[in-house]
Formats: sequence, structure tokens, C-alpha cells
Amino acid sequence: MIKVDIVNNVAERTGVSKVKAEEAVEALFDSMKEALKRGERIELRGFGVFVVKPRKRGVGRNPRTGEVTDIPPGKTIRFKPGKDLQA
Repeated sequence: MIKVDIVNNVAERTGVSKVKAEEAVEALFDSMKEALKRGERIELRGFGVFVVKPRKRGVGRNPRTGEVTDIPPGKTIRFKPGKDLQA
């Protein structure tokens, strides 16, 4: 499923135009992106939780050349599905 499928599904279920549904979906995704950029946790009851976690510094290796390279520390996003989603 891609974003267009989500927009079409929202438009179908709510009876609003596809333009309005696209605006709503975009607003939702933008809000989620901004919250994750700030390092906030997003909890959607019945669906799951998005959490920003620190990623350790590491060492990587180029599989073709075998050259060793440092991987800088950073952040990553983890998703833990809710009970309803797992069932």
C-alpha cells in the first residue's frame, strides 16, 4: 500500500473529496515527522508506538573491497506494534 491508496481509502470511508483526504493524510504524516524530529514518542492506541532511539557508533565494511569505514552515531526510528495489530 502506498500513500495514494491511503488517500483513496480515506476518501471512500469518509465521503470527502480526494483533495481533502490528501490534505488530511499529508497533515497527519507531517505532524508525525515533526514529532519524530523533536525526538518525541508517538503512541497510537490499538496500532503501535514509534520511538526515536540512539544508534551507536559502529564499524562497517565494504563487501566489495573489504575496506573498513566508521559509521557515525545517530538516531533511528523503531516501531512496536500494538496488541490489536499483532493479533
